[in-house]
Amino acid sequence: MSTRPTTVPQVGATDPSVLRNFCIIAHIDHGKSTLADRMLQLTGVVDDRAARAQYLDRMDIERERGITIKSQAVRMPFTKSDGDDAGTHYVLNMIDTPGHVDFTYEVSRSLEACEGAILLVDAAQGIEAQTLANLYLAMEADLHIIPVLNKIDLPGAQPEKYAEEIAGILGGDPDDVLRVSAKTGQGVQELLNLIVDEVPPPQGDPDAPPRALIFDSVYDTYRGVITYVRVFDGKLSHRDKIKMMSTGTAHEMLEVGVISPEPVKADHLGVGEVGYLITGVKEVRQSRVGDTVTSNVKPASEPLGGYAHPNPMVFSGLYPIDGDDFATLREALEKLQLNDAALVYEPESSGALGFGFRIGFLGLLHLEIIRERLEREFNLDLIATAPNVVYRIELEDGSEHVVTNPSEYPNSGKIAKVFEPIVDATILAPSDYIGTIMELCQARRGQLQGMDYLSEDRVEIRYTLPMGEIMFDFFDSLKSRTKGYASLNYDLSGEQAADLVKVDILLQGEIVDAFSAIVHRDNAYGYGVSLAGKLKELIPRQQFEVPIQAAIGARVIARENIRAMRKDVLAKCYGGDISRKRKLLEKQKEGKKRMKMVGRVEVPQEAFIAALSTGESRVE
Repeated sequence: MSTRPTTVPQVGATDPSVLRNFCIIAHIDHGKSTLADRMLQLTGVVDDRAARAQYLDRMDIERERGITIKSQAVRMPFTKSDGDDAGTHYVLNMIDTPGHVDFTYEVSRSLEACEGAILLVDAAQGIEAQTLANLYLAMEADLHIIPVLNKIDLPGAQPEKYAEEIAGILGGDPDDVLRVSAKTGQGVQELLNLIVDEVPPPQGDPDAPPRALIFDSVYDTYRGVITYVRVFDGKLSHRDKIKMMSTGTAHEMLEVGVISPEPVKADHLGVGEVGYLITGVKEVRQSRVGDTVTSNVKPASEPLGGYAHPNPMVFSGLYPIDGDDFATLREALEKLQLNDAALVYEPESSGALGFGFRIGFLGLLHLEIIRERLEREFNLDLIATAPNVVYRIELEDGSEHVVTNPSEYPNSGKIAKVFEPIVDATILAPSDYIGTIMELCQARRGQLQGMDYLSEDRVEIRYTLPMGEIMFDFFDSLKSRTKGYASLNYDLSGEQAADLVKVDILLQGEIVDAFSAIVHRDNAYGYGVSLAGKLKELIPRQQFEVPIQAAIGARVIARENIRAMRKDVLAKCYGGDISRKRKLLEKQKEGKKRMKMVGRVEVPQEAFIAALSTGESRVE
């Protein structure tokens, strides 16, 4: 995002009664960004010359993939066109939110800054599991929900059917569900009027000490940390001294303003307003998401309720291919954590890969996006180890270990119990696919918790599944079995004891820690055989024979051999006695044996990259 203020008149604090703060919650590809585009054009914030599709999706990755990764706030002036207050000028603060389950934390932060939410549903597909999860979050936050069916211009749209489905979930009348087409603009003006009528204005005390909640931050090379806030009480003025309540650090505000949709300077931000602050701070840790900003001169006594910090679901090691890039990777992660508060990391080292970081993610798409952002935005070349979840291990002596990395797994002889995380998964799909979905879940050690019909041909299936089983290709398998119609959402729900073992890969008798994995005993043999076979193809032949073994503890469960490169020592023998040939072959054999004793197998980086990408799932 450009942080250069546009040349427009300065804006002051707005009367809270004409403010409306709302967000859009919807599934990927249900038209959030397109609806936001129409709203920007309709309110005149973006003129036709500057307009482009997915205007609020600023990152290249978002535009390439067609998904929203970061929430974006934008302020829009709006004049009411019907009702008793027609002609009244209002100010709408809209936050466009991501739709994928891996970015639910972004959605939860956006909900804290709003009083209302538009539930946007594709009229050709109906409500999806991940949208349902975000809807429940909005209901818990006590937001006013406006149900909207989008894409009514599509030939396959079934607005009546899906309006009944939404009314059944929300408890209302199907006629209350607004029909719009974000692509053509049909119904968008009516939606904006409805937002003004139904979303309550923000409440707060303008005379109290200022309190503003940080819901996002970005790092700008020239201006330092830019903090996005929602003001709840009082006002924040230009050149005020402010204090971060969690760290106690004080700063002078160099600039305060609103996003419309480019940054616009303001004199101050009042109750209910959403805007940005620039203090010139370059230290990324001093602007933590969820913190409360107050005045340094007249501070508030109580901070606002922040956010529950998310628990990482998936852990993976990220290592720079060039060891000299370690410091650059550390700096990149610090800056990225400012922009993505769900990111958790700590340094670690691997005998095979050198120094890197163990990073916690909310899911596989989160992992993939973070890795891609690190490589693009900071020009790094990285290797990611196979993702794994967090296990809790009870030893026979009563002590406990928390394992986020297979190399931390203790020796099998001392283990009493292994506990793995489990999730409550919700799958929405056409009822024709119930059998194939249940078959897939049972194969992944799932337990059926219940099933409900949302309509005649749409069913909600609830399963408890081990987190480790749904990490890799579960979503891909679900999509392929249901021809793309099923949607999945999951929440961490606890842990269960399981028969899990650590599978090590040994090259010439030495364990390569980067290839170790914790798997269920029933799947250990399959994992060992497939990885040993893959490494046999990837590792180049040496001057001596190299055994590749997969082992559980001391027991080898699979083996492959990389044959030695051999020189033809018999080429100079033209006939003659067989003993002469045998002598040459024996001499070569002895030489190979000596080489094997002192030789080391170097695994090329390409082999690591190819072997460790075996389980990576492309979740869109």
